[in-house]
Amino acid sequence: MSEAGRTLDPADLDADPLEAFRRWYDEAAAAGQEEPDATALSTASPDGVPDLRYVLLKGVDDRGWIFYTNERSAKGRQLSANPRAALAWRWAVLDRQVRVAGSVERVEGRVADAYFATRPRGSQIGAWASEQSSVLPDRAALEARVAAAEARFAGGEVPRPPWWSGFRVVPERVELWQGRSNRLHDRVSYRRDGDGWARQRLSP
Repeated sequence: MSEAGRTLDPADLDADPLEAFRRWYDEAAAAGQEEPDATALSTASPDGVPDLRYVLLKGVDDRGWIFYTNERSAKGRQLSANPRAALAWRWAVLDRQVRVAGSVERVEGRVADAYFATRPRGSQIGAWASEQSSVLPDRAALEARVAAAEARFAGGEVPRPPWWSGFRVVPERVELWQGRSNRLHDRVSYRRDGDGWARQRLSP
């Protein structure tokens, strides 16, 4: 991509960072970025010890970014105790990054139910079988739990486990980053400003 094609100016972005993100996401997908929905999720324990892993983005609504997990997992427990998180995407095909930080809330039950119903049956069974983040004695123990879940729901629909749901990161700060030559990157920051957003250019 040419230098002119990689410029980023605050005035060229949507006033709503969620809309700006949607546009960039679509452009990354159209450009062939592998797994554009893969996002690094940072959480922290109640005493501030950070933790980081990759999850898959499963929705963007008018409030924020949504992902799903077992609420008994390490990240689920951390978010219950300390409901704040950060997200980051790296779309190398366009030399772009997006960073988000904000508070976290559980999605509505109907939203989680609707998403769970779209998952492949094997993934639904897996949600029942896996005690996510707990210690396993061996692989056979997991496979036995899978077999038990398959037997339990044989011939019927698999409901959403009560401990499995979605979290929404409600942004307080969003940054869009466009790579430029000589590491003189373009960075645009959004910060909450009353009911709207303030946009600023940041030094690279």
